[in-house]
Amino acid sequence: MTSEELNIEFEDAVERINAHTEPFPADFLLRLYAYYKKATNDYGRPSSRKPIINAFKTNALFQVQDISQDEAKREYINLVNNYFLYRK
Repeated sequence: MTSEELNIEFEDAVERINAHTEPFPADFLLRLYAYYKKATNDYGRPSSRKPIINAFKTNALFQVQDISQDEAKREYINLVNNYFLYRK
């Protein structure tokens, strides 16, 4: 898959998530958050008003610190595809 194809698939996956209206499981959201931040090179600090949520987000970011931007995009795409494939 070329870099351009990966970017298109990634953007499509982001749109699918943003268009979904039902709530997602918290662990799924944290993984999406971490992969999205890594994929977009957004290293800003978590900005929740609740410190515990910021702690979970920070932990999720630490877990993906050693993967590349492209790998983060692929993981994000896989998460989204698997969620919609296997959700009940």
